[in-house]
Amino acid sequence: MTTSTPTRRTVLSATSSALLLGASGLIAPARAQSLAPTRTMRGGANNYRPGAPLVERIGGGGFWTTGTVRRAGDGAPLAGRRIQVWAHTTEGHERDARSHGATLTDANGVFRIEMPQIVPAFGQPHGHLAYDTDYDDGGFETVFLRPVMARASDTSLQVEFVLRPA
Repeated sequence: MTTSTPTRRTVLSATSSALLLGASGLIAPARAQSLAPTRTMRGGANNYRPGAPLVERIGGGGFWTTGTVRRAGDGAPLAGRRIQVWAHTTEGHERDARSHGATLTDANGVFRIEMPQIVPAFGQPHGHLAYDTDYDDGGFETVFLRPVMARASDTSLQVEFVLRPA
């Protein structure tokens, strides 16, 4: 077995490299960044219906709205949070009661609700979602979202809520 003794040049080169990497922060441990809260979107509360029923599906289904609910700051998932969903769909207008429904987040802060295909209203295919403190005493601020879909042919909508403590 052959063993090699490091030369002075090898030791100096390795030490210099380690010092440079350490000074640049490349070998420093990763630090979690504070997760900013989701801001309410303009137009998000349009046609909101207090007390929309908890449902497994709105109408005939075929389109999925999914997402997560987390706490601002540390990003911890929030279980049991009530999310209301409504939209202009192939089966009704966003102001119709039959186009509204609510669901709860699971233990991982995930929600999922099936609804009819969202279609453009005022030229944009979009959904409406709300986390409403009137139906959840969890101590977080109300957030209304109005995400616009990239294409009217999309068959799902993914939404993230990051809630600020009230």
